[in-house]
Amino acid sequence: MDNRGSSLSVNPLPTNLHFPQDRIVLARIDNRLIHGQVLEAWVPFVQADCIVVASDEVAAKPLQKKLMAASVPRELPVIIGSLAEIAEFFSRNESSRRILLLFSSPGAALQGYRLGIPFTELNLGNILGGDGKRRLSCTICLSDDDLTIFHDLETLGVRVVARCLPSDEALDWKVLAGCGAV
Repeated sequence: MDNRGSSLSVNPLPTNLHFPQDRIVLARIDNRLIHGQVLEAWVPFVQADCIVVASDEVAAKPLQKKLMAASVPRELPVIIGSLAEIAEFFSRNESSRRILLLFSSPGAALQGYRLGIPFTELNLGNILGGDGKRRLSCTICLSDDDLTIFHDLETLGVRVVARCLPSDEALDWKVLAGCGAV
């Protein structure tokens, strides 16, 4: 039975077990969340066999959630939930799945980390521009608040790098932001 419209999980993973950090093969900020670049480039590159979307906004919109889940091939499990739901998921699950984890913004990534979503490196993919943001690459626009968030994540032990495509070299966020070499 296809349960892509359920509240949290599309194809539930085992529950009531601890989830090891090394199962997250890529944690990425990408304002588009699931899209062609993620499915066609990143999933095969990191050999992910499950996608997890941690987004309060998408979790609150059942139609958007269904459409996003429907864009993924059936053989690739998708779990979409709020930041709190995904943190709870990671706190109670152990899986042999290779998870590609997606956040929509720097603030969501920091909030997710503080709630207990276990990632040690964060990839900056696409981050839209807007008020108070400046373009730092063809796909990344950041505000001073975003830079503070990356500093906070780094202080917590998370490595933050910019890497749009697997073929790109990872670039430390401080170099991208002109905050100096690392």
